Amino acid sequence: MSGKVAAFPKAQEDSQALQAMLAQARSGFDADPLPSFKTRRQWLGTLKAMLLDNQDALANAIDQDFGGRARQESYLGELMPAVEGINHHLKQMRLWLQSERRQVGLSLWPAKAWVDYHPLGVVGIMVPWNYPLFLAIGPVTAALAAGNRALIKASEHTPRTSALLAKLVGQYFSPKVLQVVEGDAKVAAAFSRLPFDHLLFTGSTAVGHLVMRAAAENLTPVTLELGGKSPALIAPDMPLDLAVERILFGKCFNAGQTCVAPDYVLVPKGQGQAFIDKMQAGFAKRYPNWQDSPDYSSIINSGQYSRLCGYLDEVAQRGLAVSQSTPGRQDGRRRLGLHLVLDPPQDLALMRDEIFGPLLPVIQYDNLDQAVEFIKSRPKPLAFYPFSFHRKTQERLLQQVHAGGVCINDTLLHVAAGDLPFGGIGPSGMGHYHGREGVLTFSKTRPVLQKGRLSSSSLIYPPYRLGLLRWLYRLLLR
Repeated sequence: MSGKVAAFPKAQEDSQALQAMLAQARSGFDADPLPSFKTRRQWLGTLKAMLLDNQDALANAIDQDFGGRARQESYLGELMPAVEGINHHLKQMRLWLQSERRQVGLSLWPAKAWVDYHPLGVVGIMVPWNYPLFLAIGPVTAALAAGNRALIKASEHTPRTSALLAKLVGQYFSPKVLQVVEGDAKVAAAFSRLPFDHLLFTGSTAVGHLVMRAAAENLTPVTLELGGKSPALIAPDMPLDLAVERILFGKCFNAGQTCVAPDYVLVPKGQGQAFIDKMQAGFAKRYPNWQDSPDYSSIINSGQYSRLCGYLDEVAQRGLAVSQSTPGRQDGRRRLGLHLVLDPPQDLALMRDEIFGPLLPVIQYDNLDQAVEFIKSRPKPLAFYPFSFHRKTQERLLQQVHAGGVCINDTLLHVAAGDLPFGGIGPSGMGHYHGREGVLTFSKTRPVLQKGRLSSSSLIYPPYRLGLLRWLYRLLLR
């Protein structure tokens, strides 16, 4: 009981600290609610300088948090897309946010109408552990380009990266522009309850429910970037070797700890074992001595490692065959090699849950209709990876499968196309960011109607002139 009493003041203290941080950001917005493009460019330039000045320190912090994160993957998957995104916003944001003329109906003539884009205010950004830098900087870039102030809730599962990011943001930015919040899951819950003007959350579908419920108390609009089981579908015309090469990259980058990693693969009947053999041969070639390879990443923490091993233990208990790299596991360093399971039963946890690791179910299908129905019978995924060089097959799969994003004949790379919007559908998320869509997500699309000295509105003021109104009805109601 004493523990509960002691925890309450801490929770209250955290809530008060968060409210004070939000108040600082709100005061910055209130002092300049429509910052100039010059100011916004300065913010983005500062953000870019912060990354470039500290790239080695950031990569080292991520490496330490993972207990072994491939350094090049931190550059390729975090620093490079973050900087490229900033550069793209610097070039395009003025064009994206230009006022747009709109049509005025005859009944409102003479008048002018247009839409302009204003900042929302203060944006909250909740960051996951798997890409703790890019998934913070990407949304922040869009929020600042739109003219907002922002608070970042960094992940407690990457404490070194979160602490360094908080330190750097404090050095490079005024707290009235950008701040970083550290803390555990209770702090994250309190963060989600703050009255932001927009809240973006990246993480699991289960936590997404909680975040959306908390935000609803303040009618805070949300963008949810969730996950799900993203399928790769190899059509009969696709050369198996080429599909293996590209799927292997998507599955093993960051040891599969990517929200858009291929979660299961559909292959034509009779090609399942060949696909598995080629995947294992490719893994051995790309990651020789993978347990110590600097090119292969560890699982982030013991909880995630145990969860993945639990999937494999269930497969073994059911007497199912697993193709694994040798050795399959290295418990002390949370290293897990590539594991593939052919045609697993659908009631396995491996087939129900998002895997988020180097485990890959391989499902054989008789025909494309059966493969499509298999995907459609499951919740809508965050990504879909159709592999075919036949245009009609591509069009058919694009029409029939709903997913948050699609990458044809490759994996992951659509996320790196900074001018494409990124977002889920249904249980894999809602809303978009990246590129123009991201800036508009964090902007208020404001309609404006302007009248001059002359106005036709006076013709319809009471008392109503029925003859005139009948003429208007005949003119307009057709």
